[in-house]
Amino acid sequence: MPFKMPEQPKCPKCSKSVYAAEEMLAAGAKWHKQCFKCGLCHKRLDSTNATEHQGELFCKQCYGRKFGPKGYGFGGGAGTLTMDKGEHLGNTECEMTNRPQNTNV
Repeated sequence: MPFKMPEQPKCPKCSKSVYAAEEMLAAGAKWHKQCFKCGLCHKRLDSTNATEHQGELFCKQCYGRKFGPKGYGFGGGAGTLTMDKGEHLGNTECEMTNRPQNTNV
């Protein structure tokens, strides 16, 4: 029986094999060091600032901006209050509006 190399895990970002010398562990997967970057700002991550959402990696700052609380009152002071919904970050989940709903009964 010929020798068969064991199957190497694939990086979720580039789908190439990840070997032990270059692996980073996060989100239940093994990543290449060069692929272990934030999905928004592309900053290199490590175990202290990496967060995961639906299989994609983010730094803690970008994760908070994209998936954290939105709207009035979140931010810690009058200088940081905003009605930014995060469209520039690709956020389309939030449907905040102050217009009254047309409810003709």
